[in-house]
Amino acid sequence: MNAFEKSSLKANLLITLCKLAELSISKSAFTYTTGQLAFDLKISQQTASRHLIVLEQRGLIRRVKIGKRETIRITPNGFDLLKELYFKLKDVFEQPINYVFLEGELFSGLGEGSYYIGQEGYREQLEKKLGFNPYPGTLNIRLKPGYENERNILNSLPLISIKGFTTEKRSFGPAKCAKAIMNDEVQVSIILAMRSHYGSDVVEIVSKENLRKKLKLKDGDTIKLRIMIPHYNTKDNIS
Repeated sequence: MNAFEKSSLKANLLITLCKLAELSISKSAFTYTTGQLAFDLKISQQTASRHLIVLEQRGLIRRVKIGKRETIRITPNGFDLLKELYFKLKDVFEQPINYVFLEGELFSGLGEGSYYIGQEGYREQLEKKLGFNPYPGTLNIRLKPGYENERNILNSLPLISIKGFTTEKRSFGPAKCAKAIMNDEVQVSIILAMRSHYGSDVVEIVSKENLRKKLKLKDGDTIKLRIMIPHYNTKDNIS
């Protein structure tokens, strides 16, 4: 049983201990009044005083009276308890996302997919980072209502980075991509262009084959995507 589980400290006392930890970040001990603590936590002065007494009795802080003020020091036990709380919350809120699921309908685009994928600056990066030479064209998927949150999650994740570049004629913007499984059977990759004629409800798919032809797909067909989210230890993997 760890320090946090042993303490069985009530939530209001934990909040007080966290506030004291904030104040002690830059120094091991600090002066404080119960009035200040009450004001900061929006509680009565009597409640603030009672919290300090209980925290001291639990061995989580030490107090030395100096006139109307006190010198407060968080003990090693107090810091151990806060560390355990931190790691528990970290596990809850920072669990790695392994997959993002999207669903939408296939539609014919503006015919620009083949032009962009055919650019050497894109094609070389896609081949190197995705592991295949992409067919010069994309499948355009318009997401069904209700997938806005998943699409926003993709934007915030460290996907594979495709750098922008410039030719003699024009500049081409950056993009992000990730490997995915389409309709539970075909390995593909999705591309999220930083510059696009489409809205955020559209994603594009690349593959090593002409999927429209191979799978006999037509506009209006439902496409389901299971997008694999990479986890990196260094920035080098996504550059």
